[in-house]
Amino acid sequence: MRIGINTFLFTSPFTNESTKLFKTFKKWGFQTVEIPVEDTSHIDPKYVKAELDKNGLVCGSVCACMGPDRDLRGTPEQQQTGLNYMMKLIDQMVDLDCPSLIGPVYSAVGRADAVPADEYKQQWQTVVGHLKTLCKYAEENGRQVCLEPLNRFETDFINTCDQGLKMLKDVGSKALKLHLDTFHMNIEEKDQGKAIRKAGKLLGHFHACGSDRGTPGNDHIDWKPIAAALRAIKYKGDVVIESFTTDVKVIARAAAIWRRMEPTRDEIAVKGLKFLKKTL
Repeated sequence: MRIGINTFLFTSPFTNESTKLFKTFKKWGFQTVEIPVEDTSHIDPKYVKAELDKNGLVCGSVCACMGPDRDLRGTPEQQQTGLNYMMKLIDQMVDLDCPSLIGPVYSAVGRADAVPADEYKQQWQTVVGHLKTLCKYAEENGRQVCLEPLNRFETDFINTCDQGLKMLKDVGSKALKLHLDTFHMNIEEKDQGKAIRKAGKLLGHFHACGSDRGTPGNDHIDWKPIAAALRAIKYKGDVVIESFTTDVKVIARAAAIWRRMEPTRDEIAVKGLKFLKKTL
């Protein structure tokens, strides 16, 4: 189990220039870096890989940034744009030697509207079809796709571990795994430990976030059963701190961060890492 950091805590968008952060991440003790690639034109993956190597780090995951124009259940144009974008990410992951594409790979973040049951079923089947295509491409390239349920305020489509597992079953690809996040589970799951155990061997990625999106451990989440569940399922994937602050304005607005959660964002990273090492 490796502990990583999502670069949204420090910058948006991530570019070649952002690789200057790697030296600090390594100094703090992180093993992996999670890179949200907002547009594939923003980075030269071979350059980023060389900078990771130089600093003794690896890219453990690339985060799909699903804006309004990238939606596998949207208009035909949005569906194709979203699919094309994620397939290009997989191409870049090969150069980055990155195993996992993670995030809400099914729809645009922020699309949260109740729809009739028949319409929801149709959307579901549309997403299933697109994820079959994406996962086939991922499998051909030796990568995996980790689907993240989001809380009810960020999507009306997949909110829980159960819903995520249903999507995995319907897609039927060994390249599709589940990605759970303590922030979203804190809102949607009755018991985070039970959700992790239910995911079991299908858990491919894990976000460790404070209940308020701040420092893991400096919050009200009960972390002991989470740690016990990860051990019980013999989880070997990455555990990544994905927190946001008001310092990165674009992401703060997108994630509804209206106030400073911690004194500094460095503190989220350093204290969060120390807590996770101790707890996990």
